[in-house]
Amino acid sequence: MEKNRLLIILGATASGKTKLAVRLAEKLNGEIISADSRQVFRKMDIGTGKDLAEYHIRGVEIPYHLINILEPGDRYNVDAFKNDFFNAYASITEKGKLPILCGGTGMYIHSLLQNQRYTAVPVNSALRIQLDFLNKEELINHLRKYPEELSKHVDLSSKKRLIRALEIAEYLSHNELAPQVRPEINPIIFGLKNEVEITRRNIIERLNLRLQHGLIDEVRDLIASGVSNEILTFYGLEYKFIVAHLSGALTFDELKLKLGIAICQYAKRQNTFFRKMEKDGVIINWLDASLPANLLEQEILEKVLKV
Repeated sequence: MEKNRLLIILGATASGKTKLAVRLAEKLNGEIISADSRQVFRKMDIGTGKDLAEYHIRGVEIPYHLINILEPGDRYNVDAFKNDFFNAYASITEKGKLPILCGGTGMYIHSLLQNQRYTAVPVNSALRIQLDFLNKEELINHLRKYPEELSKHVDLSSKKRLIRALEIAEYLSHNELAPQVRPEINPIIFGLKNEVEITRRNIIERLNLRLQHGLIDEVRDLIASGVSNEILTFYGLEYKFIVAHLSGALTFDELKLKLGIAICQYAKRQNTFFRKMEKDGVIINWLDASLPANLLEQEILEKVLKV
């Protein structure tokens, strides 16, 4: 295999990424780096789908990185992920092992492939509050006051991205970003994709299992430990809807129905982001996630070992 190789397994939620990555890690002498924006938090196990038992295969425990590294209530962002990723990457390669990046947070994965410097620009909460009162047209006009190099690649249809672009432009008007030297990685990327109905069925089945295995109690315990409802809502779907249920805004049946729909919609957004990555030039080798794991493993090994 080439120097600085990175194997990436990506896909929408409930596509079987972790199980496949573990099988590959066993065969290729690898260690797994998680690309999941929520699995970094301790005590948030069921809601984030850590499934740590999956990292055991045929009596072997596959090492994993970037899981359980922060406390609930902490914040995490793309730049922090990139720093943590490259530290883990160096640790794995120094041992002569293969890093396998596995996850569904497309923005995190894309940030490694695009080497976008601006992820290091810090959040300016006060500026965001001011800008949020402006409409898209006003934001675009505001952005045009800055040098073109800071605005030419911005998605002008997204208010969120316009605000982030203005945040970056304002920061760089008064500060310089220190150059960061990163190893040049050579990725080979495989994506798992299911038919929509299969994805929906998998999501609903998995949600029912998580509810049966204590998902609501997990959220209740986090609240009891001092994590606010606002922070839990920020952490995403499962936590947002269960906070609403515990607050009396949703019955249990409403929780199941609405949360299931929301997770399916999230899976659709994940696939949309992966298509955006392809438009940006990222080559993803798509595989049918409904195939048996041994066939998926064989197909990937044949391609990886040729390189």
